[in-house]
Amino acid sequence: MKASQLARTLQHLVEEKLPAFVWGPPGIGKSSIVAQTAQSMGVEFLDLRLALLDPTDLKGIPFFDPESRQGVWAPPSFLPSDRDSRGILFLDEINSAPPAVQASAYQLVLDRRVGEYELPEGWSIVAAGNRENDRGVVYRMPPPLANRFVHLELEADLEEWKAWARQTGVGAELIAYLSFEPDRLFAFEPQSGEKAFPTPRSWSFVDRMLRSGLEREALLETVAGAVGREAAVGLLSFLQVAQTLPELDGLLAGEGELPEDPRALTILVHALAQKAARGPEELDRVLKLSMEMPGEFAVMQVRELQGRGLEMEESDVWGEWVERFAYLLE
Repeated sequence: MKASQLARTLQHLVEEKLPAFVWGPPGIGKSSIVAQTAQSMGVEFLDLRLALLDPTDLKGIPFFDPESRQGVWAPPSFLPSDRDSRGILFLDEINSAPPAVQASAYQLVLDRRVGEYELPEGWSIVAAGNRENDRGVVYRMPPPLANRFVHLELEADLEEWKAWARQTGVGAELIAYLSFEPDRLFAFEPQSGEKAFPTPRSWSFVDRMLRSGLEREALLETVAGAVGREAAVGLLSFLQVAQTLPELDGLLAGEGELPEDPRALTILVHALAQKAARGPEELDRVLKLSMEMPGEFAVMQVRELQGRGLEMEESDVWGEWVERFAYLLE
């Protein structure tokens, strides 16, 4: 299931108070999607890591009530207590918790209560965890607990990641590289002994590294520490090509020549898309220049512009572009 589809599905399940479990390999964005779902719904978000709890932590601590002369349980303070509040209780890495802790979550997940505590009516439960074959520290989820969830599996998708990257301001060069090497977005091999490997999460780390002003001598080793050496070498080689690009304003003014290297053209497409977002005149100039590109890159340019929410029909150049490349759109 893609990220956008998962987010829409979670909204329905949360509204119906149906417990959901999001499965997926490490670094794919499970936690972020659940948090963004809560934000889009305007409800609270409480991230609870069961792997850090003891079995008694959920149920609370027993104590003697002198008035009733009975033993009662003091509910944990970290669980929501406001009866009028609304939110998502997120049980992250639930299958990394020891079986005894998972067992203590049975009643909370299905009956919405544990010990003396009852989850407020406005709260829903969503859990997440890595798959058993993902080389993580996980315990097989007992069938009684597994049967209490609606199970959803998240998959990495380049177009979904690119949409997120544009919204969050990820650098055009990094988006261009992963467009050129889409298999690099997520390359996790559970049988490999590598500590670092490419995931959507680790690429977000790389974007921050590239912006940090890190010394060039240390860049290869640092990027490799996030996404692995093979991906790091590929990215930095790709970025070297970016240094050979002609100046954008000059190209748009008809000065200079378009590069022939496919890597350079890929970088140029994403850089021009950023420039076109500045206004209608820039969009016209970018579309005009794209008509000088090879057909596949002209189409890539338009798709990148559309991905940024730009309306091609508003450009005076659009009709001419369609007439020239209509054969590629069939």
